Amino acid sequence: MRVKQLAVAGILLLGFVPSAAAAPAESTATSGWVGTWAAAPAAGVAGTDNGYPNFSIRNIVHTSAGGHEVRVRLSNAFGRTPVLFGRVTVAVAAGPDTPQAVPGTMRTLTFGGDREVTVPPGADIVSDGAALTVPRDGDLLVTTYTPTPSGPVTYHPLAMQNSYFTRNGDKSADESAAAFPEKTSVWHYVSGVDVRGPGLRGSVVAIGDSITDGANSTWGANLRWPDQLADKISTRLGVLNAGISGNRLLLDGGNYGVNALARLDRDVLNQSGVRTAIVFEGINDIQQIPHQADPGKIISALKQIATRAHDRGLRVLGATITPWKGWGSYTPQLEETRQAVNRFIRTSRLFDSYIDFDAAIRDPADPQRMKPEYDSGDHLHPGDKGFTAMANAVPLPGLRHE
Repeated sequence: MRVKQLAVAGILLLGFVPSAAAAPAESTATSGWVGTWAAAPAAGVAGTDNGYPNFSIRNIVHTSAGGHEVRVRLSNAFGRTPVLFGRVTVAVAAGPDTPQAVPGTMRTLTFGGDREVTVPPGADIVSDGAALTVPRDGDLLVTTYTPTPSGPVTYHPLAMQNSYFTRNGDKSADESAAAFPEKTSVWHYVSGVDVRGPGLRGSVVAIGDSITDGANSTWGANLRWPDQLADKISTRLGVLNAGISGNRLLLDGGNYGVNALARLDRDVLNQSGVRTAIVFEGINDIQQIPHQADPGKIISALKQIATRAHDRGLRVLGATITPWKGWGSYTPQLEETRQAVNRFIRTSRLFDSYIDFDAAIRDPADPQRMKPEYDSGDHLHPGDKGFTAMANAVPLPGLRHE
C-alpha cells in the first residue's frame, strides 16, 4: 500500500421547452429524506487490494439543502472483499478546507442501531439518522475508520477539494484538525449525505462527466455548475452531483466509471427524494477513443435514460453537449455527431424540457468553440465563469415542485 497513492490518486481531467413526457411524482419519498450531497463511486483505488487498515479518513463534503437530521451513504461498490467500518462520524466543519469540527457537532453514526457495520463487496449502505443542524451551502466532515484489511477502496477521483486522513487508528470522533495530518484529493467510501427538515421537497440529480464533475474549476471553491445551480434554486431542493470525469453513455472506462446506463439506478434513480434528473452526457463517447461517430447510438442511450427515469416518476431535463473545437481529438466529422445529438435534444419531446448549455457558452463568432472568457484553457472544460453561465441556463421552473 502506498500512502502517496491515497493522497493523489485518480485525478483525471479530461430554453425551456415543455414535453408530453411523464409527469413528475406528486411528493418526495415518504421517509422525508432528501439528498444534499453526492459523489458517484467511480472505481477502486489502484494498489489498495489490502484496503486502508487502521486508517481514519475525514472526507469534506459540501451541502446544498440544510436540515435538522442527517444520514450518510457509504459504498463498497468496487471492493472485492467485505469492508468493516469500525466507526463512522459526521460533524459540521469549522471552516473551509479544514478537518476541524465545530465543537459539539460531532455525531457517531449507527447502522441498524450498531456502531460497527460490515459492507459486502459491490454493496452500498445507509446509516441511521442522527440529530444535527446541517447548514445549507456549508461543509460537513464525514469520517470513516476501517480497522481491518479489505479492498480495493471505492472512491471518487475528481473531488476538486481536499480531504484529510491519518494512518494512526480511530480518530473519527476527534474534533481537532491535528488528528488528520495528511491530505487526499479524492473522496473515499462516502457517496452521499441526506437530510431531513421542514419544507424540504426533494432533490435534483445531475448525471454527467468531467464538466459536471467540475474539472478545471477553482480548487476548493465549490464552483462546479451544480454547486452554482444550488445557490440559485429554492431552499426546498437539494442538488446532487453524479458526474464522473471521463464517463460515457456507452462504454465503461476504468477510473472513468461504468457507463451511464449501468450506473443510473445507483447514482440517480435511487437517490433520496429525487424529483428531477438532468442528463448531460455524450461528449466523451464522441471524443474518446474509440470514437462514437454514430449519433443514433448516443441518442438511443439518452432515450433509455429518459424512459427509465420517467418510469420512476421523475422529471427529466436533457442538456445539449457543449462546444469543444480546439480540443485535441476534435474533427469536423465528429463535430457533426455532436450537432446531430443536440438537434435531437432540442427538438425531441422525449424530455420534459431541455437545457441549452451549448447556446449558453458557445462563441457567436465561432459556434463550435466556447467563448474565450468561459474556456478554462483546454477548449473542452469551462472555467468558473463558464460554469456560472451553465447554471444560469437551467430553467428553474422545470426544477421546482412547490
